[in-house]
Amino acid sequence: MIKRRDWFKYVFSSILGLLTVVGKPSVIAAQGVNKEVQKRNQARLLTQIGEKYLNEGRASEALESWESATKIYRQLGYEEGITGSLINQNLALQALGLNHQACNTLLQALKLNTDTKICAISPVQSTESITKLLIAAIDKQKHLPVNLFAWHNFGDVLRLIGKLDESKIILAKTLSIAQQIPSVEPNNILLSLANTEEAIYQQARNKYYEVEELDFKNEIVDLIPQQALKSLEVYQQVNQVSANSPVTQLKSQLHHLSLLLDFEKWLTVELDLGNQQLVEIRNQIQQQIQPSVNRVLKNSSTFSQLSATQSVYAKLNFANSLSQIPEQQLRSLAIEYGQSALQTARNTTNQRIKSYSLGTLGKLQPEKSEAYFREALSLAQSIQAEDIVYQWQQQLGNLYNKQGKAKEALTMYKSAIDNLAQIRDSILSSNIDIQFFFQEEVEPVYRDYMKLLLKDSNPNLKEVIQTNERLQTAQLENFLKCGKLDLVALNEVQNLNSAGIIHIIDLDDTIEVILQSQDRSFHHHSVEANLIKDHVSDLIRKLQKDKLVSTNVRQIILPSQALYEKLIAPISSYLPASGTLIFILDKSFQSIPMGILYDGKDYLIEHYSVAVTLGSKIRSPKPLSKKRFTALIAALSKPSPSLSDSNAPKGIRPLPQAKEEVKDVQSQTQSYLTLLDEKFTTRRLEQEISKNNFPIVHISTHGQFSSDPLKTVLLAYEKVINIREFDKLLKSRIQTDADAIDLLVLSACQTAKGNKRSALGMAGVAAQAGARTTVATLWLVDADSTALLMEEFYKELKNGISKAEALRLAQLTLMKNPKYAHHYYWAPFLLVGSWL
Repeated sequence: MIKRRDWFKYVFSSILGLLTVVGKPSVIAAQGVNKEVQKRNQARLLTQIGEKYLNEGRASEALESWESATKIYRQLGYEEGITGSLINQNLALQALGLNHQACNTLLQALKLNTDTKICAISPVQSTESITKLLIAAIDKQKHLPVNLFAWHNFGDVLRLIGKLDESKIILAKTLSIAQQIPSVEPNNILLSLANTEEAIYQQARNKYYEVEELDFKNEIVDLIPQQALKSLEVYQQVNQVSANSPVTQLKSQLHHLSLLLDFEKWLTVELDLGNQQLVEIRNQIQQQIQPSVNRVLKNSSTFSQLSATQSVYAKLNFANSLSQIPEQQLRSLAIEYGQSALQTARNTTNQRIKSYSLGTLGKLQPEKSEAYFREALSLAQSIQAEDIVYQWQQQLGNLYNKQGKAKEALTMYKSAIDNLAQIRDSILSSNIDIQFFFQEEVEPVYRDYMKLLLKDSNPNLKEVIQTNERLQTAQLENFLKCGKLDLVALNEVQNLNSAGIIHIIDLDDTIEVILQSQDRSFHHHSVEANLIKDHVSDLIRKLQKDKLVSTNVRQIILPSQALYEKLIAPISSYLPASGTLIFILDKSFQSIPMGILYDGKDYLIEHYSVAVTLGSKIRSPKPLSKKRFTALIAALSKPSPSLSDSNAPKGIRPLPQAKEEVKDVQSQTQSYLTLLDEKFTTRRLEQEISKNNFPIVHISTHGQFSSDPLKTVLLAYEKVINIREFDKLLKSRIQTDADAIDLLVLSACQTAKGNKRSALGMAGVAAQAGARTTVATLWLVDADSTALLMEEFYKELKNGISKAEALRLAQLTLMKNPKYAHHYYWAPFLLVGSWL
């Protein structure tokens, strides 16, 4: 489970060697004060002790030692020592996985203004403006080796927190300066630049698997080979220029090989899908694999030149690469390198590298895997390394599952999920590897656990629901790249006032439907996935057609009825005749308005109001107060600069009818503030949300929901607002201690076409807004019908009707109007969150 960057993340001895020297006084005057000499020697000793601690895997103690050294250097006013010790602190923080704190520490070392917020998860400034400030700072500073070293480290840590564009720019600039200074070794900086290029490839590869918009996917298919080849070229460049630096050369060779194998795997999958344009590239890549292996073997004596920690991670990296090549001889060689790594690790006190070595051997030697994984787990637990504990628990769960040991497998899966819950907020926001590999490395723990639970003759349905809740919350947090969301579990809500909660869970081979009825009892049935997924894809494809309004109603009814029969009919006898149905939907089902399901006579919405929640959690539910029925209304009705923004949805036009919608909302509210066209700027919207405690925020503007956060946008007058900026905009209200927004309405949005997971973007907007309830549209609808629906919706709300029921009645108003009876007009409206 070690990613290609993991082993390198902890290899800092060559860096520390330089900074230990930095910690020495360059000149101690003979007439200097004896006390100052003692203090400098003390700081030097603390620096060396910190290096020893870090190489032993004792990062917390290393950090304490370097903090003490920094304190002494500050007392002495020794700037070079202060800078060096702060760089060392950053290394310890990285080893602890505290990459954002490491980034902020480097800002101090570089004497940069922290107001740039570059180390924040969601920067308030654009990449372009931040990098201009940073480049200016590099040019302004003296080009001392220690300063260039700090900038080098800064580029590395920016990569680790996912700021890849900024990392690339900083490293390229630092490299250009280092190449002009004889006392600075530029090859390590070039290697870091290659690592960032590879991270950009991994980011594109990850988006390719997450995003389904056809246009965007085609862009990524072109980008991935370009970026992979570019990364490989830079690694080769490092290899060529580092003939006199075998350690740097070995690192570049290891990265080059692992990237070749990863890229070859992606190319093979694409070719299987029929992309014949990639045949030549794959042939070229396959021809490079054995020569790449040979280069590492030729340089194998260099493993002994590394520190113990570096050597272990380097050998494990090579073993993992060799294990992916089918030749049996190389498989045996992989085991040899894994065993060599373990032997080296056992000669140290570093429990972390011992654990990684054992875990790697567990994967390489299936016949001995249980013993290896158990010892790896025990060591990881002994140092409370939860970020690797869950990995070995997952591996043991998989092993026991294959062996038919259900009880043991369940215990391990449950423990892995519990550990993920403890560390999720930190790893999702600061560990770029987890972000990149979330779907393939993290999600399976949850899904395998649920599959195994449901195999029992009397399954624990409550545990399945809670696990699904945890998974969906983790998915959303990974999408937002944020810490834990402040949500309330549905089972903690005292008065649900609902007809039932329906969980639809996609477990690949089966679709599981679990109903929690009004009396809190559970009812479950399972459907073979191949009987339902075609209907799901068919319905989504038809609903996302540009000319949906001209689609024959019968074409929509057929898949809608098939889904009703498979999903709802088996539990219908446990449902009351009316009320609110709360849906917790998995994966592709999130892009289907569930009210559209058809029983052969009526649509679901004709009997039930419908709400969708984020997992099984919501903001604390609360009905709208009749006494405070006030709204902030923002709308875009005419051409604006944002319409031509490259990140705006394609093919959109001004919304002149938005003015009528604004008037309708105004007529139904007690008081309001309206931001129309030029007045609807991001700055003004933020000011008004912060200054005025409006329970309702109604935004009538173009927007798009996507499974890619950067493609999830709303249009203000002057610019496009992406979801990260939307978060910052709404956070201003939280900072004023105002009440949460009771109702956020986004009335002119659409989900990205061809993307079954695009509704994740809607859930993300709802979560970032902090709104109890969000009402939005799955596709861009007719402005006249929307204005009518909104008028009815607010009229019902003003009469004290719940939000979900008010939306249902407004939709039925359109459905019963012959002019708007087509699904195109009434079906796209979705209520996310509290239905009260």
